[in-house]
Amino acid sequence: MTPRRALIAALTAALLAGPAVAQAATPQATSQTAPAPARERAAAATITWSLVRASNPTEDQRTAYDAITRAMNAAVARYNNLSDLGKTITVRYEPGVPTADGNINGTIRFGSNRSYMNERTALHEIAHTIGVGTSSGWSRLGGSGTWTGGQATALVKQYDGSGAKISTGGGHFWPYGLNYDNEWSNTAADRHVHIVAAMVRDGL
Repeated sequence: MTPRRALIAALTAALLAGPAVAQAATPQATSQTAPAPARERAAAATITWSLVRASNPTEDQRTAYDAITRAMNAAVARYNNLSDLGKTITVRYEPGVPTADGNINGTIRFGSNRSYMNERTALHEIAHTIGVGTSSGWSRLGGSGTWTGGQATALVKQYDGSGAKISTGGGHFWPYGLNYDNEWSNTAADRHVHIVAAMVRDGL
């Protein structure tokens, strides 16, 4: 190779290498990385909630707010840790409500009975806001008395054996619907969240 060709080759190599090194070192380049896959973006969805409070609460309201806050914080944290579901929820304390209820419009109401102000109830009512017992998908997939969606059905079989099924009725499901306090355990609570998320994937 002649000295002239060697010089051209060296300059060409420097030009090709230079921009790549500089680009890798600039913040602009790091901001132009490829977008996350769709599944990773979906995982960014979260459940958020807020409590409607009286401007000058009574002692009864204050103690109710404290209990509801503990229950909702625990339930929302579990949903957000174990699922990619998203929902904005507004919670109200309404003493006239017999137990608690949840609506697909994102509203949860707790009555005055403190025994329902727990994580089990909060998880159950969050499921109603997501569509359990309240959506057209629920009617289509759970209206026969047995959930027919493939993903949630496969999940309960994984948990409880090949003969397991998800029964439905009265806007609720079992097992793992957390309909009563005697159904509570941390394992059941985790499975509840996974099943609700699978129901959503089924078309809830």
